[in-house]
Amino acid sequence: MATYLKKPITPSSTNGASPSTSTSSVPTIVSSVIADIRANGDAGVRSYSQKFDSWSPPSFKLSQEQIEKAIAACPKQLIEDIKTVQGNVRRFAQAQKDSLRDFEVEVEPGVKLGQKNIPVGRVGAYIPGGRYPLLASAHMTILTARVAGVKNVIGATPPIAGEIPNATVAAMHLAGADEIYLLGGVQAIAAMAVGTETIEKVDFLAGPGNAFVAEAKRQLYGSVGIDLFAGPTEILIVADDAASPYTVAVDLLSQAEHGPDTPAILITTSESVGCRAMQHVDELLKVLPTAELAGASWRDFGEVAVVRDLDAAYALADEYASEHVQMLTREPREALQKMRNYGALFLGERTCVSYGDKCIGTNHVLPTRGAARYTGGLWVGKFLKTVTYQEVVEGKASGELGRLCGRAARAERFEGHARSGDLRAKLYLGDEFEWISKTADGEVVGEVQKSNGV
Repeated sequence: MATYLKKPITPSSTNGASPSTSTSSVPTIVSSVIADIRANGDAGVRSYSQKFDSWSPPSFKLSQEQIEKAIAACPKQLIEDIKTVQGNVRRFAQAQKDSLRDFEVEVEPGVKLGQKNIPVGRVGAYIPGGRYPLLASAHMTILTARVAGVKNVIGATPPIAGEIPNATVAAMHLAGADEIYLLGGVQAIAAMAVGTETIEKVDFLAGPGNAFVAEAKRQLYGSVGIDLFAGPTEILIVADDAASPYTVAVDLLSQAEHGPDTPAILITTSESVGCRAMQHVDELLKVLPTAELAGASWRDFGEVAVVRDLDAAYALADEYASEHVQMLTREPREALQKMRNYGALFLGERTCVSYGDKCIGTNHVLPTRGAARYTGGLWVGKFLKTVTYQEVVEGKASGELGRLCGRAARAERFEGHARSGDLRAKLYLGDEFEWISKTADGEVVGEVQKSNGV
């Protein structure tokens, strides 16, 4: 049982949204935008881009000249850093792909079953802008899709104050985007998902975004695939009595700055570590440039729980099933055996969640709101369709399967299914069926009949 030194404010008292865009109104707004763009195409897209972003250029698609100009405007060090990070992401994504394989097995004589991993045909990646231009999302979405073998990847990102976000465009281009659209919000998601006169429909959408973007992906799911149903960023730290309270505090705030509704949770075996970490958070907020957001998250969604031992800490952390779980313990790798529910695990003080967000190479698009109980995050496999095929190459095997199919299907009262099996039993084993005799008009000649000169 845990003792809480800090609990979150009742969720109903704060939702991180202004009165004009309360969470209850988001689905309605999103639905109307999607319907308009579905009906009016480019005209609808242009209308909402002007309305929400004051952006209505002759073409939303950036030209090669615009892309090259954006890259040239970036500091040399930034371009080098983007390439370094993308190298890390590429290597890990390739390792993931290499862990997958196509195969074919002969499960019975003459019966071959196989599995193939086929890349999705066309992917749309959304790279957020607004408060934070998340250029790292270009690495995680566009580049990962490329490694998976997707033939066509387009990207969309919003303008920032009416300008092209040079660093984001550079990251998108270097990640391998075939087309880059300067377009944000629901209008970007809808345009890619339903298609317009100038934007070809995609098969799959990936990338994070605000509540409107997340809701648009939710509503469009089914007509296109999506990576995840994303919510606010989450961090959970498990700390023992050897953990540095200062490090705990710094790392909690590193994620709390994402927005005003980020759960930042500490589970510790040491009341002293918990109390001192809380004191450090208060002091650090006084000098953190993003304190307005980080402070709101900590105030409203921060938690500190003290438990009896690390086994209790692991169990409680599994109940939260947090997006990011950081281990600040003497034996951080123990969590690999003891824990089951997390989006990504960060082991030891030398590793921090910010590395995963920005540069280490694992993907930062991860499950939130407890979804880590049933899924992992974005990876190469999300851009692959794992499909199967079957081939029966021997007549006797087909006839035996036909007999089995007939019995299995009739047990479920699927007579049509059963008759497909009957036909193979007739063709390859010579079985007789009254329904075939009445309907075939002598057209059915199987291998048995052929061998007897029929």
